[in-house]
Amino acid sequence: MACPAGEIATDLGCVPSDPVGFVGRFYGIGLAFLGMVALLFMIIGGYYIMTSQGNIEKLQTGKSFIFYSIAGIALAVFGFVFIQIVTGEILRIPGFN
Repeated sequence: MACPAGEIATDLGCVPSDPVGFVGRFYGIGLAFLGMVALLFMIIGGYYIMTSQGNIEKLQTGKSFIFYSIAGIALAVFGFVFIQIVTGEILRIPGFN
């Protein structure tokens, strides 16, 4: 398997050999996985709310599933934005601009 310059062939495919490219590629995959899991928990939370039939405990469980999935997405996105601002704009680390 031939990889472009600056990448190494692994069992997962071609992976960048520099730390910035490596983190950039796998952080994007991690955010996509987090989004899928959060969407699943939002659907489960909505199901709990719709089937609560007046049961306060099930209603609170559904609300907490939805709230914490939204909070997790927000933290992941704000963490990515924070890293981009700190490394690219403030510290000016090469590769993060």
